[in-house]
Amino acid sequence: MSKNMLKFVSLEKQMPAKREAELRREDFQEIYEEFSPDKAAEQASRCSQCGIPFCQVHCPVQNNIPDWLSLTASGRLEEAYELSQSTNTLPEICGRICPQDRLCEGSCVIEKGFDSVTIGAVEKYITDTAWENGWVKPNAPMVELDQSIAVIGAGPGGMAAADELRKKGYQVHVYDRYDRVGGLLVYGIPSFKLEKDVVERRAKLLADGGVTFHLNFELGRDATLAELRAKHDAVVIATGVYKARDISLPGSGVDGIVPALDYLTASNRKGLGDEVAAFDSGELNAKGKNVVVIGGGDTAMDCVRTAVRQGAKSVKCLYRRDRKNMPGSLRETRNAEEEGVEFVWLSAPKAFLGDGTVTGVKAIQMHLGIADSTGRQVPVELDGSEYNIPCDLAIKALGFDPEDIPTLFEEPALEVSRWGTIQVNPFTKMTNMDGVYAIGDIVRGASLVVWAIRDGQDAAVSIDVYLKNAVQQSKAS
Repeated sequence: MSKNMLKFVSLEKQMPAKREAELRREDFQEIYEEFSPDKAAEQASRCSQCGIPFCQVHCPVQNNIPDWLSLTASGRLEEAYELSQSTNTLPEICGRICPQDRLCEGSCVIEKGFDSVTIGAVEKYITDTAWENGWVKPNAPMVELDQSIAVIGAGPGGMAAADELRKKGYQVHVYDRYDRVGGLLVYGIPSFKLEKDVVERRAKLLADGGVTFHLNFELGRDATLAELRAKHDAVVIATGVYKARDISLPGSGVDGIVPALDYLTASNRKGLGDEVAAFDSGELNAKGKNVVVIGGGDTAMDCVRTAVRQGAKSVKCLYRRDRKNMPGSLRETRNAEEEGVEFVWLSAPKAFLGDGTVTGVKAIQMHLGIADSTGRQVPVELDGSEYNIPCDLAIKALGFDPEDIPTLFEEPALEVSRWGTIQVNPFTKMTNMDGVYAIGDIVRGASLVVWAIRDGQDAAVSIDVYLKNAVQQSKAS
């Protein structure tokens, strides 16, 4: 074992320097500075190099975390990058937006008493250094194959599948309804968590490596699934889920109540320089308003922190459980609190107030009762505890569901699960239709970027086997 490691007993955990809240409230730039080389090596050296690396076990893409931490601590950054990118298609993105406190860092064996290793920040440092030094190269397959694959969706899952399939030499065509590559990485996640040039350079790398992108292309409008199947040897559906969950409450029809994704997309498009009428009119702009965000996940955190930066008068997050039971990242919650967001715990909306335009949210206090089948305590209303929260803009961040998939894809034979997601073989990712695969949120429901990446990688392996078998059968016949 390297003499550079096991320094957690003498070195405290440190994150990269974080910009002061008052400064970062004024812009959409990422809030963490870059590690210096010395600090990155120092923090990497805290790894205990344990026999069973639970950080790796609990990483969806099975990153070789202890090994690239050891290489970083030894100053062997190019090797650390090669090892990091060997298991992760988008390491610079996961280093920024993965909820490490719930995955790798939350599983670190030195966490109790010593605090976990800063895995995500080191991963970001390694990959950003690789880009700066020109170590990141486009794909150059050893052989070009004739078979082509259609990937529907240019989000993280689609990008991962396209990258792995291109490495194997397939002709990869990615179709996406947006005008930029990245999906929710571009339009859903704010720039203070993920600056858009980070996604753009990765998209350019894929294009330089031979992936063909067809943008402003919507399945069901520009082509049916059957037409893409006829054109390609295999199809990967990686469209994600975009249908916002809703709540049916009195007053829901008034103006000023908007879905989270509409709000975030408008903000991101404005930041990219697009014309956004709903933003300019104030409909999707929090400037000068009292904002209430309903929900407790990472999307809710993106909304409250965006509202702060847009110059909201006040920002409150209404959540029916307490901090301990919040589904979103605790790190994001702390960042939001530092930036002036007020969390209204154990409260749920009962009605929207206002005549024509929302003026408030009627809320009721909750307490946590007995646990349900998932082990989470069920929120129960406290009779007579209603109260009003003034509000000019209410944002519903309640999660996402799939749309009516057979209708959307004009393919009634495509099997869906009881939750409305596409049904696949969990090992191969193939649907009930021969040569059609599905990955990411369209299968899992709303989930993490890193799980979409893993699904894309797994599907690429299965497709490679499927197409090679098809070639063998063709030769045999």
